[in-house]
Amino acid sequence: MDNITPLLDKIYDGAFPLACREKLAEAIRQARNGLNHQRKAHWDEQDVVLIAYADQFSEPETPTLQTLSRFYQQHLQSSFNLVHLLPFFPWSSDDGFSVIDYHQVNGICGEWSDVAELHRHTRLMFDFVCNHMSAHSAWFRHYLAQDPGWDDFFISMPPTTDLSAVTRPRTSPLLTPFEMANGETRFIWTTFSADQIDLNFANPEVLLSMVNVLLDYLTKGADYVRLDAVGYMWKTPGTSCIHLEKTHLLVKLFRAIANVVAPGTVIITETNVPHKDNISYLGNGQDEAQMVYQFSLPPLVLHAIHNGSARALKQWAASLDASGGTTTWFNFLASHDGIGLNPLRGILPETEIVSLVRDLAIEGALVSYKNNPDGTTSPYEINVTYMDALNKKEDDDATRLQRFMLAHALLLAFPGVPAVYIQSILGSRNDTEGVKTAGYNRAINRQKYPLRQIEAELGDSHSLRYQVYHSLSRLIQLRTRQAAFHPNNPMQVLEGDNALFAIYRWSEEDHQTLLCIYNLSSREIPYTLPDTRRYRDIITDRIFEGERPLTLTPWSYMWLKS
Repeated sequence: MDNITPLLDKIYDGAFPLACREKLAEAIRQARNGLNHQRKAHWDEQDVVLIAYADQFSEPETPTLQTLSRFYQQHLQSSFNLVHLLPFFPWSSDDGFSVIDYHQVNGICGEWSDVAELHRHTRLMFDFVCNHMSAHSAWFRHYLAQDPGWDDFFISMPPTTDLSAVTRPRTSPLLTPFEMANGETRFIWTTFSADQIDLNFANPEVLLSMVNVLLDYLTKGADYVRLDAVGYMWKTPGTSCIHLEKTHLLVKLFRAIANVVAPGTVIITETNVPHKDNISYLGNGQDEAQMVYQFSLPPLVLHAIHNGSARALKQWAASLDASGGTTTWFNFLASHDGIGLNPLRGILPETEIVSLVRDLAIEGALVSYKNNPDGTTSPYEINVTYMDALNKKEDDDATRLQRFMLAHALLLAFPGVPAVYIQSILGSRNDTEGVKTAGYNRAINRQKYPLRQIEAELGDSHSLRYQVYHSLSRLIQLRTRQAAFHPNNPMQVLEGDNALFAIYRWSEEDHQTLLCIYNLSSREIPYTLPDTRRYRDIITDRIFEGERPLTLTPWSYMWLKS
């Protein structure tokens, strides 16, 4: 408890009750003693994450986790050694992120034994939905019933409270009215929706309950723990209620507990915000998250390919600080959510962001908005598959594949641990029918499949799914064999034609250097290699002589080894 006690004192201003302190210490002791799983000590170039739902694939009368496990072993295990299993708990909305019971597995998905079986074949990342829970949960029912001990589990405010300074990620009301057992109406804090009730971490009993959730996940095998919507955890009216000091202290507390119970666990924060705020969750490199989502990467890669220019991508990439080996990035292009736009703010002018949104909307993307303090709204995220975000409706599949693979060749070469969403490895297109059925924008990129259907489509060599799956799988497997792509190895961004993005990645320990070159435009571009060495493109196995010009065809890429 040496590192934990000072954090509790800071969070609760020295007033964390002794009884709660003793309960916490005992829970940590029991969890540590009950652990039977050793974590990988660190990350390396072989680590590539698959992001998937537990009910992604279905078969008649079969728990979906069992189906996913077999599909993973047959089709994905050779490419991915860690699976981010999106919330697999009982839920009421938002495809799992309105959790009804943190400690149970959704009956459709199976049981904890099915999670354990998947874990036999891969490491796992669990979602710790720590900011809010479902309005249909037993916890919230206890609160509404005014049962003893539950009164301060959630946050109520008079509707006249001035909350204009609060940062809003949605256009829905911040306070939602609920009727209590005594007939009183209380206005409850709901950052994301009326079905997602924010927890009150100012109550020590809430902290104890949520730490028990974390400990449960650690003992059940979570190698990575993703802190969902973590930036909003602590509320102080009159402030922005995002990224507050006590929110950072809570993340440090979760890290300290994980270090004691399950050394090697990676705490990763999900904060879809401007880059400076996002990286603040790395703390001093030793005391907070080991990884942060690289939220600026998806829209910057999209912007670069959309405009045929790497200008903004180069400038941003060159500004990334080396981690020193204790922290790294969680890199991705697509996820179960949309493509966030806040991470572009401060990097691109607002006019360019609005222009990108407008052009994508014309091609079928949907747009979600947020409220601003001045009463206006701004685009918050683009809802679209990454395949359709990169392309136009009239493009043929060959063009779609080329642009898509260009983007993922960029992803796989960036410093950090890369993650690929299941819809991406499957080459999925926009699910417009899913949006109509579900009634919300994010459903456009959350399609679920009967196993028989998806395997038939993957078996059709003429389909886009087949081409994407085989091309991307091959590129991922090639990436995992390159020491230069270790997450903590350095990157140098090279100057040159803005239609080109060129970087060096190298490993001093393994004496390997890779020159990665990307043509982001629709035109052929000449490129002269920087020295007299002979280079081999490890993707195509072609040989290029140094100081001689080569030509990059539209949307092409090379990983050159000297």
